[in-house]
This record gives sequence, structure tokens and C-alpha cells, in this order.
Amino acid sequence: MSDPTPSPASAPSAVVLDIWCDLQCPDCLTALTDLRALGERYGDRLEIRRRHFPLEKNKYAFAAAQAAEEAAAQGEERRYTEAVLDGVSELNRRGEEFLVATARELGLDADEFETALIDGRHILTVDADQAEGKAIGVTGTPTYVIGGERLDGGKSQEGLRARIEEIADRLLAGETSS
Repeated sequence: MSDPTPSPASAPSAVVLDIWCDLQCPDCLTALTDLRALGERYGDRLEIRRRHFPLEKNKYAFAAAQAAEEAAAQGEERRYTEAVLDGVSELNRRGEEFLVATARELGLDADEFETALIDGRHILTVDADQAEGKAIGVTGTPTYVIGGERLDGGKSQEGLRARIEEIADRLLAGETSS
């Protein structure tokens, strides 16, 4: 979720969309629809990188970010984060128990999730994402960054997908002006 370097599979022409997300945030759940649509529209031409920005007001957000990193270590970051977001009301009720149960339901090594949440092996990664987000002015979630432009989805997501598509289309066409 937090590797800021393009993957080798990413074509040089791929456009990067970073989304700073809190896995306990209902607005991030709403953003899933847009992310899925963007993924379908652009495929490999748009690299969507989920970044951690757990909000202090959400009791289990930091643990959820760590769990997402463990899912990434097990090769299932996207499926896991989407399952957690889809179950945000359960996360609110059950906390870390829900994070481990979700891993188990997806066929991941749930014991390793429990251990990761105890030993804190992913804390530095989550902290680094959050620090980078703060450095570029992220204050809420979801916040998108594409082509150097920051778009705040925490207040309203209306029109954001269209704006992201506009920027992505321009960048894919090789234009640099706004």
C-alpha cells in the first residue's frame, strides 16, 4: 500500500494515482466504486497506489493499516483492503478481531496477521505514508494525488472521478499543461 516507487510491471506511460486512505473511513468505502471504475477504464495504464492515512478519530484505523501491509506481504493487499472497507461497520464493532477474521476468510495466514499486529512490523511503513501525506497537505481521507494535483474527497466526492479521468487522459496523451 505504501511503496512509492513504480513497479517494474508498470509501463513508463502508466499514470500514477495515489489515494491516501483510512480503512475505517466511510468516505473511503464510497471511493471504492470510483477506484473500481477507474481500474476498469484504464487497466494497466493507471497505477492506483493505496497509501495509509489513518485518522486519529478512528480507533482501529492504524491497526487496519498495519493489517493491510501484512496482506500486501502475503500478496493480497487489494482484496484485503477492499474487504475491510466493505466491512467498515464490522470493523467499527469488532476491531482487530474483524481484521484477523477477514484475513482468515480470504485464505490468508491469520496467525501471521495476529503476530504482525502484536509485533508492529509494519508500523514504520504506515508512519512513512502518513508523514508523506502530511507533508503534501493531506488532512482527511480519501485524498487523491494525480499528475501533481491533490484532490480532497473527504468533503465531497462529487465530480472527483471525472476530474481524475480528465487529468489521466491528459497525462496519457502526453500533455503537460493544465
